[in-house]
Amino acid sequence: MDIRHLQYFIEVSRFNSFTRAAEHLYISQPTISKMIKNLESDLGVELFERSRKQITLTDAGRVILAQAQVINKAFNNLQTQLDDLLGLQKGHIRIGLPPIMDAEQFFHILGGFHNQYPNITFQLIENGAKKIEENILADELDVGITVLPTKEDFDYFFLLREELKVVLPPSHTLYEREEIKLEELKEESFIMFNKDFVLNDRITGACKEAGFLPKVISKSSQWDFIGKMIASNLGISILPTSVSKLLKEDVKAVKVTNPSVEWELAIIWPKERYLSYATKEWLTYTQTRLTADPQKPS
Repeated sequence: MDIRHLQYFIEVSRFNSFTRAAEHLYISQPTISKMIKNLESDLGVELFERSRKQITLTDAGRVILAQAQVINKAFNNLQTQLDDLLGLQKGHIRIGLPPIMDAEQFFHILGGFHNQYPNITFQLIENGAKKIEENILADELDVGITVLPTKEDFDYFFLLREELKVVLPPSHTLYEREEIKLEELKEESFIMFNKDFVLNDRITGACKEAGFLPKVISKSSQWDFIGKMIASNLGISILPTSVSKLLKEDVKAVKVTNPSVEWELAIIWPKERYLSYATKEWLTYTQTRLTADPQKPS
């Protein structure tokens, strides 16, 4: 038995599926099934009850899972601290990014850090802000970008602030307007992001303040899909200004008033968890660069 046996066991327990665990680990299902069989043989117990439809942990499996998670966390901390001892000659940083922001400034900073520390690698994972926060707390990400205000579990520093605008197709009756009161959109069909995106909550909260709940006809996790749906006259949406400028479709972004809608983004990391030297150095570098070249509100 080695650490991989325990890591594979943890992943199968997490997904309740050999197939999904294998896909997540980028290995074949027969390989992971064999590893679990070997672990069961070494321990002398069955870890899973197997049926055609699902697998579930046995009593022994639940006991071993708790200990396996402790061992795996200790192993990861050991690897992280060994990386630190090499003085940033190597390291790996897992960063969560929301797919609804213009990340040009962020990638420019990331490129500068890479030039300075070429042996540090990055894993960039796109997801909604809610999912990013969950993944950081679950130790699946080191840092991430989210919408302020955030949970008390995190430390953070400010990244950018920008206005949200309503995006309309050319055929819309309000298309020629330079400003639109939010209450004027109460009869509109909204195209929103899915439940993992804090932006949804921000838009819904602003609409409530204006006296209505948005009528949502579709949801997506991709801003470019939303742009295509707007251009096809399926509905309207409210998007960050920078993202609306990236849309290639024949649509128009219009200022929203009464209330105006904006968001603030921040880089977050867990308060009560060890951070690798690479992650701490990246946070210091990024904050310094942002202070020297701050993002101006749109």
